[in-house]
Amino acid sequence: MIKRLLYQRLEELMPDFPAIAILGSRQVGKTTLAQALAENFGQESIYLDLESPSDRAKLAEPEQYFELNDGKLIILDEIQRMPDLFQVLRGVIDRNRKEGLRSCQFLILGSASLELIRQSSESLAGRIAYEELAGFSILEVGSDEGNLEKLWLRGGFPDSFLASSDKSSMTWRQNFITTYLERDIPQIARFVPTNRLRRLWTMLAHEQGQLINFSKFGASLDLSSPTVKSYVELLEDLLLVRSLRPWTANVRKRLVKTPKVYIRDSGITHTLLQINTLDSLLGHPVLGFSWEGFVIEHILSVLPKNADYGFYRTSAGAELDLVIQLGSELWAIEIKRTLSPKLSKGFSTAAADIKATHRFFIYAGQDSFPISEGTFAVGLSEFLKKVKSKT
Repeated sequence: MIKRLLYQRLEELMPDFPAIAILGSRQVGKTTLAQALAENFGQESIYLDLESPSDRAKLAEPEQYFELNDGKLIILDEIQRMPDLFQVLRGVIDRNRKEGLRSCQFLILGSASLELIRQSSESLAGRIAYEELAGFSILEVGSDEGNLEKLWLRGGFPDSFLASSDKSSMTWRQNFITTYLERDIPQIARFVPTNRLRRLWTMLAHEQGQLINFSKFGASLDLSSPTVKSYVELLEDLLLVRSLRPWTANVRKRLVKTPKVYIRDSGITHTLLQINTLDSLLGHPVLGFSWEGFVIEHILSVLPKNADYGFYRTSAGAELDLVIQLGSELWAIEIKRTLSPKLSKGFSTAAADIKATHRFFIYAGQDSFPISEGTFAVGLSEFLKKVKSKT
């Protein structure tokens, strides 16, 4: 199952950018997408996994290797393993530009954050385009109730969602977590103790959608607040955790300035909390925050690149789960796992504070209807379509 819209966007970029970076966590489908692009690009391609010693050995003299394979589309997977390659790529690309070649020569795949990759790839400014690959979306798998609940429970990783049973899906996710902790993270940050990082990851699952409190985590883990912060930032860099910053509105009220923290994939959240069935999830205290994180990740995956977003909360309790700025439009969003949406006073107050131009209540149903003057209840799929219409 290919990300059709992202695939089309990448196809549009390939004639004009000599390098394209596809970023996303491991096992989300980057390699499948890149190979599909290469197959239809009309030229021979080579795939190199930079975590493979044999493939890294081929790049002992990278300039010679790239010259030997001139004219081929080269896919470099897990680029963060060899960040020094970016300087070499610049020379190759500039030489080819002088010869009139401007189309894509390198597909670069990475399972680290855009900021982390950018720090290494500054030498490719103007020569590289970036796209992030998220997990499966409800728009891709179908928005009927069964698929929505399955995607929420299992998360968006293809192998997890497509597993033959909830039990098999859970097993896949357990192995995914273990592999990250025991193999992937030690390759990047050897100083991080595996057992403490697992505990922290689990604690973050229990605190899904809450204001992050490094001191609280540090006390539980016998670590300093700066150390806990560095561990959380590592999980963010690996695209496993998201810190949602507060929306800074120009209002005369005391605003909460601490970010919220979310585990990005709902299936991973449920695995860390040992939730393996929908019945278990519906009776768990994390229910509402799990749904909130699931919806937010869906929304952020379809936002245009120039959109700004955050959450809004005052010390008096007025709150918006998500604020989105799309050009001159400011959208105030409430997210609740309910079939009977009702607005709180805090939502109305907060929406008025920021002078929201649009107000939405995203709920667990599929129909759209007004619930107050200027505020609409809307299902997740329909809301995503509204956002995409702005791109």
